[in-house]
Amino acid sequence: MLSTHPIQYHAHWFRALAARPELDLSVFYCYRASAADQARAGFGVEFDWDVPLLEGYRYSFLSSMPRGFENPSTLQTPTLGQMLTEKNVDAVLVNGWHYKVAWQTILACWKNRIPLLVRGDSQLISPRGRLKRLVKYPIYSSFIPRFDACLAVGTRSRNYYLHYGAHRERIFLVPHAISDVFACVAEQADHRRSELRRKYGFNDQHTVFLFAGKFIEKKRPMDFVRALATATREEPSVAGVMVGDGPLRTACEQFVASRKLPVCFTGFLNQSQIGDAYVASDCLVLPSDGRETWGLVVNEAMSCGKPAVVSDAVGCGPDLVREGCTGSVFPLGDVAALSQIIVQMGRDPSRLRTMGERARAQLRSYSLDAAVQGVVDTVKAVLARRASK
Repeated sequence: MLSTHPIQYHAHWFRALAARPELDLSVFYCYRASAADQARAGFGVEFDWDVPLLEGYRYSFLSSMPRGFENPSTLQTPTLGQMLTEKNVDAVLVNGWHYKVAWQTILACWKNRIPLLVRGDSQLISPRGRLKRLVKYPIYSSFIPRFDACLAVGTRSRNYYLHYGAHRERIFLVPHAISDVFACVAEQADHRRSELRRKYGFNDQHTVFLFAGKFIEKKRPMDFVRALATATREEPSVAGVMVGDGPLRTACEQFVASRKLPVCFTGFLNQSQIGDAYVASDCLVLPSDGRETWGLVVNEAMSCGKPAVVSDAVGCGPDLVREGCTGSVFPLGDVAALSQIIVQMGRDPSRLRTMGERARAQLRSYSLDAAVQGVVDTVKAVLARRASK
């Protein structure tokens, strides 16, 4: 397994994969991300994740990699091909392909005839240059298959692979999944819901909408506060909580202050803290553009029994958000449409609770078990295909 650096969303997946007797997992990382690196990556504050990222599975950092964040496109290790052959690996899974080491790994696998699996969450509506489009067709093409398996995280990434010519039989579902910890934390904290809402300045009569993420352009946090500004004029019970930090936080705070909106800014909350925000809220809002190729905060919210409102550019929409059942979808950038959804939901909190339970049920198909089994099934199918040649 190749990955850029330890990621909070991957650690539990790697541990679960390592626990499967059919697999002998080794994870290779390009670099370690420092607290300062996290701030530069868009979080806006320096921090270290407060959950274990390197426990429960075998891993190593590539020796030629720098200790700290670099532009992923510049990362490289010339000894990788030799290392893969010396370790006699049965198959390699590359997470993403936006960095040089990924392509060095891909080329090494092709040269040494090592079965190659790639996993990504790219979607067709994300912006990309014409040159990149031209390059991808021969790489994915089913006429000369270059990847033994393409691991899709959902509907849109599957369509992405198909669009560029990947053979249907080589596409496997390995969904984005989160730790079960979120559901457990939410269950344990549910009795504190009223207390947590008071902490944020709201009472049980408010319908609280949550924004959780980096305050950066692609997340469109200003769409959230603008929609709330309109919604509160029609439905005074609606309110907002904004979790996170980043370059656009000041603009959001100034907008809220100038209009005296009922919005609380919590700042960055680490993994052990963010569950309180989900418990205190009634619905997640993710207004992101097409660069939000999935949106794992939707998984987190739904695991806590909360529905989600997402723009039609958010990658997980077709898989997780069923209109009127587990949430709602609005056109990207249409603040008026988002505002009306907030108003309608704010007037019917009992319906929100029902949608939240349906959202939790919907998430079962995108569980950690499903993500692990998807890898096991893929490896078995790839090795069987190679053995039959």
